[in-house]
Amino acid sequence: LTYHRKVVFTYVRAKRFYHFLNIEMVTDFKSLLPVIDISPLLAKCDDFDMAEDAGVVEVVGKLDRACRDVGFFYVIGHGISDDLINKVKEMTHQFFELPYEEKLKIKITPTAGYRGYQRIGVNFTSGKQDMHEAIDCYREFKQGKHGDIGKVLEGPNQWPGNPQEYKYLMEEYIKLCTDLSRNILRGISLALGGSPYEFEGKMLRDPFWVMRIIGYPGVNQENVIGCGAHTDYGLLTLINQDDDKTALQVKNVDGDWIPAIPIPGSFICNIGDMLTILSNGVYQSTLHKVINNSPKYRVCVAFFYETNFEAEVEPLDIFKEKHPRKETSQVAKRVVYGQHLINKVLTTFANLVENS
Repeated sequence: LTYHRKVVFTYVRAKRFYHFLNIEMVTDFKSLLPVIDISPLLAKCDDFDMAEDAGVVEVVGKLDRACRDVGFFYVIGHGISDDLINKVKEMTHQFFELPYEEKLKIKITPTAGYRGYQRIGVNFTSGKQDMHEAIDCYREFKQGKHGDIGKVLEGPNQWPGNPQEYKYLMEEYIKLCTDLSRNILRGISLALGGSPYEFEGKMLRDPFWVMRIIGYPGVNQENVIGCGAHTDYGLLTLINQDDDKTALQVKNVDGDWIPAIPIPGSFICNIGDMLTILSNGVYQSTLHKVINNSPKYRVCVAFFYETNFEAEVEPLDIFKEKHPRKETSQVAKRVVYGQHLINKVLTTFANLVENS
């Protein structure tokens, strides 16, 4: 009963928020990202016959339209408590408020497996310097597990000692985000015309994840690029952003940039390049960027749910049958996810050296 009330309250709050802006929910993807209450999906996500449930069918239809038309959507009714979502952001703010010398205790370096803190200006997108600082984390794995490709990312995550309980909070959060991502993908698999479990075979037996904990300084001038335009390179992204600053922008089908106005208690979810391939191009990853024009510091915690590190990603047979495309299509090409990830990391941090 308590969970049900929380879901309803969150949904009503989001709905009122959009009526305040005098715009309609889930109708005009050219000016507004859709809002999807996924609680009916989560209630049935472990039932093999979930596709027969009317509530699930409604959610799946909304997921399909959102993934086809914009590639981004708000998720509410997701079951992760507001308390945890807010605590993650609060403690992230506390870390970024520390003196620079304190943050450098977990400095990112190549020998640290590209894990840890990066100062402002270290990150590059499409060859251009970004105005943000961050902590980069990856799923940890045993030395040698992923061969020569995986050596680049070998090592433990570097969690700050201050705030003291940050590591344990984030590990709990990562587990919940992993479960939520898997369940959203079951709905997306249904939306593509498959069973709920099409992604859970050879692609997701041992899913990898990436987390970027990002801080964007407040600025007193317009259009300082916090993060340049890009698509995400994995499967699915969950974005937990500050409630009081609008900075994320999403490019719609007309080429216009839509502001992703924060909805308290929600995640912004978007699809990545690997899902574009697996779906045989039915769902396209979408360009997005971050411009923090607010004078206030902004944090964003982005969780990236990925395939197995060694997965050879190519269109799944069932989606090729249901959504045929020309064999010369770019999505028909096979991509080894781990190699794709490493290439991205090395390009992003091309200027990173041990003594930077």
